[in-house]
Amino acid sequence: MSATVLTASALLLDMDGTLVNSDAVVERCWRRWALKHGLDPEAALKVVHGRQGYATMAVLLPDRPVEENYADNRVMLAEETADVDGVVPIGGAPAFMAAIAGLPHALVTSADSALATARMGAAALPMPAVRVTAEQVGASKPDPEGFLKGAAELGFGAADCIVFEDSEAGIAAGRAAGMRVVGVGPRAAALSPDAHVEDLTQIRVEAAEDGTIRLHIDKA
Repeated sequence: MSATVLTASALLLDMDGTLVNSDAVVERCWRRWALKHGLDPEAALKVVHGRQGYATMAVLLPDRPVEENYADNRVMLAEETADVDGVVPIGGAPAFMAAIAGLPHALVTSADSALATARMGAAALPMPAVRVTAEQVGASKPDPEGFLKGAAELGFGAADCIVFEDSEAGIAAGRAAGMRVVGVGPRAAALSPDAHVEDLTQIRVEAAEDGTIRLHIDKA
């Protein structure tokens, strides 16, 4: 077993697929939506991860008025918030969140506040004090706005932050923000993040004496 060590001042954490496994809910809701609109559910599921719902709908139905996407997105968020069946923590997430509890970190998610609260609660994970949810950004990932806002709220520059992400849109957003990216899970493996882990059990967090965060990333 060898280890990569990354050093940062702050961590910016995606939620779905990174801290919380919500794939079962996402697939249920988006399969229903795709079938309702005459789309192939499997094709739809390839683009849903990481984006806000309206942005996914714009990709799948490019000729549809944006107002309809926003309206459908509100319905989708309500459905997803009410359905937490099968929502569980990603492997190692409870210990990881405990390890960074006193260190600078923020949640940066495409979920809105209600959905983030529901899923973090269902997974029994602590909600970070600093969080950037859908209501606080004008553009969905892969736009870097959310990560840049999270870094600014924590008081650090982009180069001092490490992003944890699982999706293509999220990793692209982290890169566009000028940040290093740790990819989590199978979706991230082919996207050339700065480091990749299957889950958070492969990461050991060390608080250095100078206040920086050292991430020891084990590789099988």
